[in-house]
Amino acid sequence: MHTMIALFRGLNVGGHSTMPMYELKTCLEDLGLQDVRTVIQSGNVIFQTESQDNAGLVASMRAAILQKHGIELQVWLLTPDALRQVLANNPFPQAQTDPKSLHIFFLVSDPLHPHLEELGSLRKENERFELHDSVVYLHAPDGIGRSKLVNALEKQLDVPITGRNWRSLNRILTAAQEAQ
Repeated sequence: MHTMIALFRGLNVGGHSTMPMYELKTCLEDLGLQDVRTVIQSGNVIFQTESQDNAGLVASMRAAILQKHGIELQVWLLTPDALRQVLANNPFPQAQTDPKSLHIFFLVSDPLHPHLEELGSLRKENERFELHDSVVYLHAPDGIGRSKLVNALEKQLDVPITGRNWRSLNRILTAAQEAQ
């Protein structure tokens, strides 16, 4: 058995795609996943599995949720080591003192033709971002609620994304380490 982290995009955010976490937990346990734990209420799950087939796990999760709850969701799978590395690669370590201002966006794949100049032209003067493979780091001291850069991120990178703030990702990593 090994520990995995699942990040569900858009679950219980903004009143859309709502599902109680106990229902998500049960749905994943029904797939045979072990020691399923949710972290925060927005679709972060830690679980144990023997499967090495991440694409198969993602497909099974998406299909089960669609069938049982009528919600179509994107899912990202990470190992605790991969999340630890993402956090260690943070190009804005000074922003960690205000963890709500530091956001990490996971891309479903490396973007083939990212429009970084366009994104740069949309950022506020105090926003900074960097793309590292399939991860975007964003320091947004004013928050991301009205950020033009965040609103255009998926379109300009042309791949599906999901994001979490620094504090949330650290809570998820701590839970994953406790599960190992």
